[in-house]
Amino acid sequence: MVLLPLGMVAQEIKIAIVNTSEVISVMPEVTAMENELMALHQKYQAELQSLENEYNRKNSDFVAQQDSLNENIQKLRIQEIQDIQTRLENLYQMAQQDIEKKRTDLSAPIQEKVMKAISEVGDENGYTCVFDPHPQIVLYTGKSVINATDKVKAKLGLK
Repeated sequence: MVLLPLGMVAQEIKIAIVNTSEVISVMPEVTAMENELMALHQKYQAELQSLENEYNRKNSDFVAQQDSLNENIQKLRIQEIQDIQTRLENLYQMAQQDIEKKRTDLSAPIQEKVMKAISEVGDENGYTCVFDPHPQIVLYTGKSVINATDKVKAKLGLK
């Protein structure tokens, strides 16, 4: 038989859950982030469209004039078209990487703000631990589990 100090026996364990997806979805910073990402996406989309138009024009011109061009000019035009295609592929990859980096950079302060609020709510309410039920699989939540989502929203001034 193991004897525990009285302080450990009397200590209450309080477990809370916070739906961080719900909290983040109503933060004004998320709307600003989405707007900034959309603007960046639109800039890349315009550039990609311009390059694609150039590719289509050069390709159509080549197909229309192919029979009247000598072999060296044909090779030159084919190389031009291939170069545009390569630039198009590179721009597409660069756009994806840049947008993803921007998303990561913009979401980090939002996540930090939410985590700070969760910590403060946890400290203020004496929670032993706080879980997010969505990224993890919670198979059971008893009646004593506290949903602190609204407290975190209130801490952040959200509805």
